[in-house]
Amino acid sequence: MPEPPPPPPESESVLTVVVALAANLGIAAAKLGAAVMSRSSAMLAEAFHAMADSGNEVLLLVAQRRSGRPADEKHPLGHGREAYFWALIASLAVFVTGALLSVRQGIEQLFSETKATSFTVAYVVLLIALVLESLSLGRAYRQLRKEANDLSREFIEHFDLSSDPIARAIFAEDAAAVAGNLIAAIGIALHQITGSAVPDGIAAILIGLVLGYVAVQLARRNGDFLIGRGAPTNIRDRVQNVIATRPGVRAVADLVVTFLGPRRLWVIARIDFDDQLDGAGVKALVRSIERALTDESRFISRIDLVPASRD
Repeated sequence: MPEPPPPPPESESVLTVVVALAANLGIAAAKLGAAVMSRSSAMLAEAFHAMADSGNEVLLLVAQRRSGRPADEKHPLGHGREAYFWALIASLAVFVTGALLSVRQGIEQLFSETKATSFTVAYVVLLIALVLESLSLGRAYRQLRKEANDLSREFIEHFDLSSDPIARAIFAEDAAAVAGNLIAAIGIALHQITGSAVPDGIAAILIGLVLGYVAVQLARRNGDFLIGRGAPTNIRDRVQNVIATRPGVRAVADLVVTFLGPRRLWVIARIDFDDQLDGAGVKALVRSIERALTDESRFISRIDLVPASRD
């Protein structure tokens, strides 16, 4: 059965976030310094962007750590969905600290017409930031691309369906960062060419809108998984086929396959068993189905099977 890809080693997942965090901390400091020197609103908007991304990476590290805790008395289903909670908070942080500040700064620039200076410094910082953020983007892309290949999916399809909120967030934020650098460079160049601060202010607003769009999309996706998003149809169909083809199963009356966390599936099924089976036979068949499902996918972490009503 097509199954979630093998989880990357924990050190690799953490390294993906740490690489992005290290890059964004250095970039935020450089962009803030360049913004002060150049007096460019687009550069300041990019500094806000980098600082917001740095905060997001910290929250994603928290998500990585807390979601791996085992089940306990208060959380019998484990803490896997906590990854989506912290990823949701991170996506909202992008919107609040990045998008709104950038749009506000751009609007202020339109009305103040502050002239930018030190264009060379701005260009150099944007070029370095573009290189570093492209490297971080490439790492997140390779992780998602490998998972997509393992599942025989197109990249965009896997980006939408993946149950891993961390790689998705890093890729989306770095893609927005690369776009932001290009927008800022165009705005500053037009400011330099025309002598008007309007293109600079418009660039800052566009950067804020890009951040807002990414934040809303990430928040919606993480909200889906936090509520309890079902597994893709092909996985659900294969689970149903495994159950329905076992000797002694007449029909699968109801089936739910959902995510308990990144790459952690929960199977709940109501099964119409053969009337000839006694209690011991039903128990043996249930154990047989559980073994068959776990043999098909080691990412099925919980299975609940109950007999359907005779009515």
